[in-house]
Amino acid sequence: MTEPQTSTPAALAGIRILDFSHLLQGPFATQLLADMGADVIKIERPGKGDLFRSLTFRNKWVGGSESPNFLAWNRNKRSIALNLKAPEVKAVLMEMAKSADIVVQNFRPGVMKAMGYGYEDFRAVNPRIIYCSGSGYGEDGPYADRPGQDMLVQGLTGIMAATGQADAPPTPVGAGFSDQVGAMNMVYGILSALYWREKSGRGQEVKVNLLAGMLAHQNQEMVMALNFNEDFQRPRSGIGHPGMDAPFGTYPTKDGWVTIAMSPYRTLVGVLGNDDLLVYDDPQKLFAQRDEIWRALAAETGKWTSSALLEALLEADIWCGEVKSHLQAAEDPQVRHMELVTSYDHPRAGTVKVIAPAVRHSETPATIRRPAPLVGQHSREILSEFGYSRDEIEAWLASGVVYADEAST
Repeated sequence: MTEPQTSTPAALAGIRILDFSHLLQGPFATQLLADMGADVIKIERPGKGDLFRSLTFRNKWVGGSESPNFLAWNRNKRSIALNLKAPEVKAVLMEMAKSADIVVQNFRPGVMKAMGYGYEDFRAVNPRIIYCSGSGYGEDGPYADRPGQDMLVQGLTGIMAATGQADAPPTPVGAGFSDQVGAMNMVYGILSALYWREKSGRGQEVKVNLLAGMLAHQNQEMVMALNFNEDFQRPRSGIGHPGMDAPFGTYPTKDGWVTIAMSPYRTLVGVLGNDDLLVYDDPQKLFAQRDEIWRALAAETGKWTSSALLEALLEADIWCGEVKSHLQAAEDPQVRHMELVTSYDHPRAGTVKVIAPAVRHSETPATIRRPAPLVGQHSREILSEFGYSRDEIEAWLASGVVYADEAST
């Protein structure tokens, strides 16, 4: 169980982030930085807050009221809820920016600038500011005004056309992959800019977009396609990648599925015990006839239980693994050994099970210090830190310029 405060040294302690982002890309990026100790001030809409607070899977709410989508990407942050169009709020945010290190936003291009919260606006009050923008398709061009949603970008960048079986529709990855790639690129861009600032004393603008990120993360597939002027063709079977030959893929067993990666075909046939399959032991056949070979291999793997097959394959040094659901993955012995499933206490949802930070430092470990906040939970606290009086804050709350969730009063 996590505690709100910790004495553990943090790698990004002293770094303050003004986080205007919403949904997944920006919030995941700032959560990663918050896990490393940054003070992330999440700036939300009064009342409704981040759009992800109102979205959930299968209409299920943690603790009966809280979105799992929001809880997943917003731990270790403080929330302040402000009406960004109010002139007094702009004055407050520019005052906060004077001591901030980073601004993060992923609105559509031009939205923040039109409200007076663009890079130049923040740089005017703090030349050391690092301003990171995330978009779907870049700042300009024919797609600049399109919604930059994860699945749309997967479809545009080839990964969907290359995933799944040939007789099925193009298959999106079963997670918000484009957004999460974008978040990683945000963190990469921010940290490199932060390091450069330490040497130069100057901030800069960082721009990340989902389209470029997804293409960059498919570089080996793009290099192959571009240099040979040939697209990948999805297999009709369980072959695991459109550019790979057999046996690379997913195979049925009596009680589940196993994966087999790059492995000597002859060795695999030896484990399965059917030498008739050696008729395919030829590099050309292993690609040209990969669907046929997959079906022949699947007929043999289906005679085994998953555990027995994995034991035999591992003994022969075959690269293999078991296919698990999310719940099964959480109970995996390696996952349990590494304590990758943890929890935090939320004021409304109660105990929330989450995945622990993935990057581990020997001297400055990432920690979960706070749950995902309520809308404006820390509005009073944050404003008082910047020198505003109790009377000023209460007046803004009464006028609706500032909002604080009732549970936080």
